[in-house]
Amino acid sequence: MAFETLFTPIQLGSLSLPNRVIMAPLTRARTPDSVPGKIQQAYYGQRAGAGLIISEATNISPTARGYVYTPGIWTDEQEAGWKDVVNAVHAKGGRMALQLWHVGRVSHEMVQPNGQQPVAPSALKGEGAQCFVEFEDGTAGQHPTSTPRALETDELPGIVEDYRQAAIRAKRAGFDMAEVHAANAYLLNQFLATGTNKRTDQYGGSLENRARFPLEVVDAVIDVYGADRVGIRMTPFIELFGLTDDEPEAMAFYMAEQLSKRGLAYLHLNEPNWAGGDITFPDGFREQMRERFSGSLIYCGNYDAAHAEARIGDNTTDAVAFGRPYIANPDLPERFRINAPLTEPNHETFYGGDEKGYTDYPFMNNGYDRMD
Repeated sequence: MAFETLFTPIQLGSLSLPNRVIMAPLTRARTPDSVPGKIQQAYYGQRAGAGLIISEATNISPTARGYVYTPGIWTDEQEAGWKDVVNAVHAKGGRMALQLWHVGRVSHEMVQPNGQQPVAPSALKGEGAQCFVEFEDGTAGQHPTSTPRALETDELPGIVEDYRQAAIRAKRAGFDMAEVHAANAYLLNQFLATGTNKRTDQYGGSLENRARFPLEVVDAVIDVYGADRVGIRMTPFIELFGLTDDEPEAMAFYMAEQLSKRGLAYLHLNEPNWAGGDITFPDGFREQMRERFSGSLIYCGNYDAAHAEARIGDNTTDAVAFGRPYIANPDLPERFRINAPLTEPNHETFYGGDEKGYTDYPFMNNGYDRMD
């Protein structure tokens, strides 16, 4: 075996994983009606050898959307579609978490119900931010985001309830865990960061206030799943879609401590710019996160097997999530196990389309594992 540590079992909260090769959440934009179908059953079923599959980001409500062709979890039909996907993964011995998503200001009126404004902590447009819309001629593509409106204080409990209901549906669909998406400059990240949160109520200003809403969301999901089946994804230090933060390290440490008190199963840290190297975080940051968070740590960001093995070996992480390698290598753990070459993904088929570049990547035996 080439990388033995990657293939030691791990306990993620109350869920036992056979290996530490995690499939990262990957937006692929292949649900035109927001309902997962047979193509998603095939795609995720092919990748059931992961220690844990974390689903593509999934909208918790119609107003949570910023990208067309992405799945949802607010209707019975969506729930049923996801249930079939989870069943396909479980049938092959896999485990799967649903990532709960609200984009906040990274949206446009064309994507929102009834053409309404997107919402955010504050009415600040993301400079240079692009969302994905469908145009009048039926084509789809990137489009600059709209200026959002600031959420009223009394609206926030309703969004927390949207997360709770999404978690209820996820649990009914059979997902083994739920992951709260608080990363990549989307809504919860917008509350955490100083550059996007200019509120003057109890949800803005201090570290504690800016973290209040994301932690309320976490608590709502815990109420449904139990803390030992809940994780969260964060991106300290990221600058994306115009998001900036004056206190990224302090917020990361504060959140780690608060999540640890709640007994959260795991903290999933996506490294800025997807670089995966030591320079992305300040010296000692990983060690400080280990001290402050009692659950499992997962890192993600352009890792290869050797780099992942080293991180686990030095005890700065417990597992590593792989994104782009999983697009083109449905049998990624087995390739790592024998140190086999990896197939390179076709970037032109990352987003949108059909089976091409989605379920047609070969396994090591040059065969395919499709579901009829």
